[in-house]
Amino acid sequence: MQPVASLERIAYLLDRAREKPYRVRAYLRAAEIVRALTPNELVARVTAGTLTELDGIGPKTAAIITEVATSGSTAYLDKLEKETALTVGEGNELMAQLSGDLHVHSLWSDGGAEIDVMARAARDLGHEYIALTDHSPRLTVANGLSRERLLRQLDVIAALNDELAPFRILTGIEVDILEDGKLDQDDEVLARLDVVVASVHSKLRMEKREMTRRMITAISNPHADVLGHCTGRYVVGRGRPQSEFDAEAVFRACERFETAVEINSRPERLDPPNDLLELAVEIGCRFAINTDAHAPGQLEWQPYGAEKAVETGVTIDRVVNSWSADELLEWTQR
Repeated sequence: MQPVASLERIAYLLDRAREKPYRVRAYLRAAEIVRALTPNELVARVTAGTLTELDGIGPKTAAIITEVATSGSTAYLDKLEKETALTVGEGNELMAQLSGDLHVHSLWSDGGAEIDVMARAARDLGHEYIALTDHSPRLTVANGLSRERLLRQLDVIAALNDELAPFRILTGIEVDILEDGKLDQDDEVLARLDVVVASVHSKLRMEKREMTRRMITAISNPHADVLGHCTGRYVVGRGRPQSEFDAEAVFRACERFETAVEINSRPERLDPPNDLLELAVEIGCRFAINTDAHAPGQLEWQPYGAEKAVETGVTIDRVVNSWSADELLEWTQR
């Protein structure tokens, strides 16, 4: 393995393990610097021990570059491969039948990688497609896309799809559900997208009746395909309690309007909780097992959602991202 590939793989594995973003960026920055060096320059600096003279390469990354350049491998990478590996467990059979991921972010909003990097990582995992679902304008803290930026993104995706075929990047958005239940993008733009994930990101402590009305209004919107992380909870660190809403009414609306309930696989979300998932199964909802990935390594988090699906009785026939891209688009364009 070459130094650049080693540094990028380390960054990928740190993302997979939910390490701090600044640590990931340090390895990606070091990879960029090494990539810009000629082979002779790299050899000269490794030999002279002057890698740390380059802005962006510290003692740790310099040691890894030197180790890989001289031996072809690094113990740190081997250690990370073992320590960050994910086990699928009971969700293994279900995982094997998934075709893609319908909730993925990029640098265009608050993700950590370019669109093509996310797409290639998903392809390498065996996905047939991903839906790129960067945030909508209202979520300024996540650099939400204006109408104009989103339309420019569609052109970028079209060009990448020509390059990456038969793998497909589906156009999409994670659109904010506003306080009145409307979606944070105009209908004309939403109609052009392949996949729309509708999520609540603000006023999560809204009174139960009002939150229920808000969510059902969004679910009934003909453009809404997936209800994202429906309770808004966090289950790690200080955590965040789930929103209060009439779950039976919300899931009955999902079943009626054919809006899939997302099983969000992010380790800090794992949303919805199992008791609500069991209710959604009983009501007859469809589901989407998504990673909500903001970096390439996070695309491997689907096993967490698959495990929840198996625990709660979700069967593969109800999982929309087990379908082919054409079958999925026939459903989203219903």
